[in-house]
Amino acid sequence: MSQIYIGLMSGTSLDGVDGVLADFSHQQIAVKAHATAPFSIALRTELLALNSTGGVDELHRAALAGNGLARVYARVVRQLLADTGISHSNVVAIGAHGQTVRHRPGAFDEVGYTLQINNPSLLAELTGIAVVADFRSRDVAAGGQGAPLVPAFHRAVFGGGAKLPIAVLNIGGISNLSLLPAGEGRVLGFDCGPGNALLDHWCQSHIGKPYDEGGSWAASGTVVQELLARLMSDPYFNKAPPKSTGRDVFHPAWLASHLGNIGAPSEDVQATLAELTAASCAADLRRHLPEARTLIVCGGGAQNTHLMKRLAALLPEVEVSSSAAHGLPPQQVEAAAFAWLARATVEGQAGNLASVTGARGPRVLGALYPA
Repeated sequence: MSQIYIGLMSGTSLDGVDGVLADFSHQQIAVKAHATAPFSIALRTELLALNSTGGVDELHRAALAGNGLARVYARVVRQLLADTGISHSNVVAIGAHGQTVRHRPGAFDEVGYTLQINNPSLLAELTGIAVVADFRSRDVAAGGQGAPLVPAFHRAVFGGGAKLPIAVLNIGGISNLSLLPAGEGRVLGFDCGPGNALLDHWCQSHIGKPYDEGGSWAASGTVVQELLARLMSDPYFNKAPPKSTGRDVFHPAWLASHLGNIGAPSEDVQATLAELTAASCAADLRRHLPEARTLIVCGGGAQNTHLMKRLAALLPEVEVSSSAAHGLPPQQVEAAAFAWLARATVEGQAGNLASVTGARGPRVLGALYPA
């Protein structure tokens, strides 16, 4: 029986879709191909707008955005199949995360919700492959945060049999840590706070670029200590895990409210936002797994040279390296995680870790949409 799965991820950074085709024939994941597709300006603008309340006819717009996202997903799937020469009939399922636009676990009625825009039915129609989607809702229904879901995957790929504790830091739009103790100890994981989302917003707003390549603009500035202190005073940073967050909390208006009357040059604000990401992640690692001596970084932030240097400077006792040095390039990790989670769903295995999300126990995640 085939053990080939596809994983698709479009994260908080809203820069597009990453996809991998992975083979689990030998139990360990083997990524056979990686493909990407950017969002059109119109789709990215709409997905970003749907992160905020108060829009007109949001249900209609969300449904059409889901259709648009499914078409981008399908394009990535076709590319993966073309690159490998594998037939769609040999792929067991696609794990399609969807685009998170609201994430409020535990809020309002003690259950709350998490909402990922998607159209898995359309994706199944366009590709002829079964789709697993809606991974987070079951964990939320079980009292969990629904996030992060990647620590179980990080343990399987990076932490198996480790003799010393390892930390894995994913820096996407939001940054999240997986804390992997030596042996079979209790895994922890949580969202640290902003990753690239505010950095990208400030870069786009002030120099017209979608992101700060290599962190060079941030590196040209000076950290504004007063602003950094204001940002770090947000209660989220001192909240005990399990915890998760997103654009619901860390959005441009949040930044503007803390900027106030600080008249800093724009490059100094960028430097401060980079320091916020690095400092909050470093503080969380020191607080929750101080014995770790290895920090594996993945996601777009792993390609930000300035951020990587700041993490290394703030954690001089820790070896900070890209996940590429550990066998999986940083832009493939999250997509690979959703291939792994799709396989868990198909095989009836739990995909969450209750120690991470705070759910009442292990749960099989996601819904299956047959081909």
